[in-house]
Amino acid sequence: MTGALNTHTARGSSRIASLAQRLVAVQPAELPALLAAFATLFCMFSSYTILRPIRDTMGITSGLEKLPYLFWGTFAAMLAIQPVYGWLTSRLRRPVFLPWVYAFFVANLLGFYVWFNLQQDHTWIARAYYIWVSVFNFFIVAVFWSLMADVFTREQAGRMFGFIAAGASTGGLLGPLVAGRLAVPLGTINLLLISAALLGASVFFMMRVIRWQRAFGTAARGIETDTPLGGSMLAAFQQVLRSRYLLGIALFVIFLSWVSTFLYLEQQAFVAKVFATRDERTRFFSDVDFWVNAFSLFTQLLLFGRLFKWAGHRALLVSVPLLMTVGYGIFALLPSFAVLVGVLAVRRVGEYAITRPCRDTLYTVCTREEKYKAKSLIDTFIYRGGDATSASMFQLLTGGLGLNASGVGWFGAFISALWTLLALALGKSQQLSGAQGAALEQCAPLSDKGTQAS
Repeated sequence: MTGALNTHTARGSSRIASLAQRLVAVQPAELPALLAAFATLFCMFSSYTILRPIRDTMGITSGLEKLPYLFWGTFAAMLAIQPVYGWLTSRLRRPVFLPWVYAFFVANLLGFYVWFNLQQDHTWIARAYYIWVSVFNFFIVAVFWSLMADVFTREQAGRMFGFIAAGASTGGLLGPLVAGRLAVPLGTINLLLISAALLGASVFFMMRVIRWQRAFGTAARGIETDTPLGGSMLAAFQQVLRSRYLLGIALFVIFLSWVSTFLYLEQQAFVAKVFATRDERTRFFSDVDFWVNAFSLFTQLLLFGRLFKWAGHRALLVSVPLLMTVGYGIFALLPSFAVLVGVLAVRRVGEYAITRPCRDTLYTVCTREEKYKAKSLIDTFIYRGGDATSASMFQLLTGGLGLNASGVGWFGAFISALWTLLALALGKSQQLSGAQGAALEQCAPLSDKGTQAS
């Protein structure tokens, strides 16, 4: 019986390996890490995409006119949390602080569940929840991709990051499906418990990735796994300010957030008019999320690897900014809700399936400390700073200057064009660094040379 069970298990593992190797160029020794990384992102993103439509619903509940202030509240929260995160990464070993970051957010989810059920008036709870989710999703994603940039080399990232990123879209199918089908019969607030369970499961798979690196990474990187990063809690700010390469990535993220926020705020205004109840809005946002993630998954599994091999990293990095320049132009000419939803969907599919793995590949040429500190700062604090400033700019354009949807579209096209030019420059710099190590010279002080993890 045991022998038959072992044979069946071996055959099942062989089938999984065969399927993975058809979809991505993976070596047998890399397969456990690839699948564990995929599963981590799957559980994490399932958790988040249950929370996302709830967040968007709460944004309307708290008042549309308050949304720019919520963006600034998120930015302030990022500013307060960043030094704490910097201290954790400086003092604690990675196997210790990474799981605890996730456990902290699980506890927060349970706290919100209790708070929503204890208090009848949800206005201020909705505002606090909106800010919290906006912080939550950026930190858990930033922590995950920092780990990926540390575990895998630049060459491995080119082969495997597209498949790993598909874990987000696969989880992004489950989360909206759960939220969309259960929001009305179960109630929006009760979805928090399901999200907390999925986030807890992601910790298990994350630890398997860390154990894989200990066993199969190089000797130097194996030692680094259990070594605190050191440095000050504000080192991330210094790293970004001293490096033209990291400053370029930071500006890339700011342009990305501006392009996204304009579309998002326009969508919120339309949804508030069309749907009357909280649960109906949650269901609408869930349905949109489901189809966005379905197309993202198709792109990640079947197209990204082939496009990366055929066109290269630089072309893919530029593709989404270029598409958004065209998309905003179409919206400026035809400013309807249908066009808006379509352009926003293209932006989100492009970000999840193409821009995100390409942007994270930029960090593979940086030092290990920068992958955890500077990258986290850029992906959280600076991104949310872009959200806050773009929300205020949107308010100024539409309220102060009286621009209509068409005018906002032309302004968005201009920002997208600048984003395209910057993507070209960053792609070229990363290309050169891969061949010559030039980016390490830009990223790190002289004393950090030789610590490049890739």
